[in-house]
Amino acid sequence: MTADRLERLLEVRLRRPRAIAEAAEARTRAAPDPGPGPGRHLLIAADHPARGALAAGGSPMAMADRLDLLDRLCTALARPGVTGVLGTADILEDLLLLGALEGKVVFGSMNRGGLADTVFEIDDRFTGYDPETLAAMRFDGGKMLFRIDPGDPGSVRTMEACARAVTALARRGLTAMVEPFISRRVDGRIRNDLRAEAVIRSVAVASGLGATSAYTWLKLPVVPGDDEMARVLAASTLPVLLLGGEVPEDPEATYARWGKALRAPTVRGLIVGRSLLFPADGDVAGAVDAAANLLEDRR
Repeated sequence: MTADRLERLLEVRLRRPRAIAEAAEARTRAAPDPGPGPGRHLLIAADHPARGALAAGGSPMAMADRLDLLDRLCTALARPGVTGVLGTADILEDLLLLGALEGKVVFGSMNRGGLADTVFEIDDRFTGYDPETLAAMRFDGGKMLFRIDPGDPGSVRTMEACARAVTALARRGLTAMVEPFISRRVDGRIRNDLRAEAVIRSVAVASGLGATSAYTWLKLPVVPGDDEMARVLAASTLPVLLLGGEVPEDPEATYARWGKALRAPTVRGLIVGRSLLFPADGDVAGAVDAAANLLEDRR
């Protein structure tokens, strides 16, 4: 990031914090989704740092340099075919001030209290955006992580909070992006169960959260096996975005799996973070373009 960009951010945060709300009010929003059809959204996920999850690929502190992360995000958001971003307030406000959110779909990350590698990780409190602020910022919706650990009572508190958030977002006409998992502790660390049966169960529970599902979308992993992924997607009629997960060792194989899953009628696109922001070859623009090409093939 150039020195003038950093100076611009610091000037606002030090002397003119009101400029953030003004920039949100002046921002050009994305055009409405045109409706049923092949997957067409490509959103960049950037809400990992707020959970203390800074690793990407082989580097445990890949996302620790905020200016580097913002540079990567600005590069990704400027590429053709990228429709939006998911992030916490600190990141989205920087991108807003840098002009990177013009014409983009914007989702605010809501529950970041389940810090990575802590004893309270599954009790994922809402410590980020709330529905009122998302509406005031003229964003498009809120994303929530919904992990169910059958052996941890903290799961039900997260479940209740997510249900309340789904209802509150819907009352404001905002999309609730729910990312469900069945999760368990393995050697003291939370691990998501990506077997089809576990993901199907998480989808069934997540689809019923809140007083209405009218504004609920799902953010789902691509499970191994084409037939298994078809079973997962058959578990709900809600719109789906496919998540990217960890930086893959074999990007071409990962893109092929994404491409097959994008053929399903409920799948509306991809929401990917580390895989595109920190590709093994360092080429952010190239990784983003490869993902965008998958969506172009489905139009």
